[in-house]
Amino acid sequence: MGLGRLRTCLAGMAVTVLLAGPALAQGGAAAREWRTPPSGDVLRGQALYEARCTACHAVDGNKLGPAHRGVMGRRVGSLQGYRYSDELAQSRLRWTPQTLNTWLQDPEDLVAGQRMGFQVDDAQERADLIAWLATLK
Repeated sequence: MGLGRLRTCLAGMAVTVLLAGPALAQGGAAAREWRTPPSGDVLRGQALYEARCTACHAVDGNKLGPAHRGVMGRRVGSLQGYRYSDELAQSRLRWTPQTLNTWLQDPEDLVAGQRMGFQVDDAQERADLIAWLATLK
């Protein structure tokens, strides 16, 4: 390869790195846009939790899924005594209204390889569940 062609090739690579830099710095993925859920109703959230979540979860004890008391603010995949998927345990996320909103909408989209096979499509129902979970201190 001639010197002129090598310079052209290197210049093209430099432009590619400059343009793709932000995506490459994040492992090739675009930055996630975190969405704050609308205000939720605690009583509706409690009713939804009891109707849809208690088959796998409990407030104070681990079942098929981990216990939820103290979930808000806790590092994802860190509750002692519960065996999480490796992907969830290594996620480095923290449970906030925004991460819970994304998780409940599509757990696999938030952490690929996780094991929860349930999602909440309705934004207001997610907000109500999050409002309830935030009371479990």
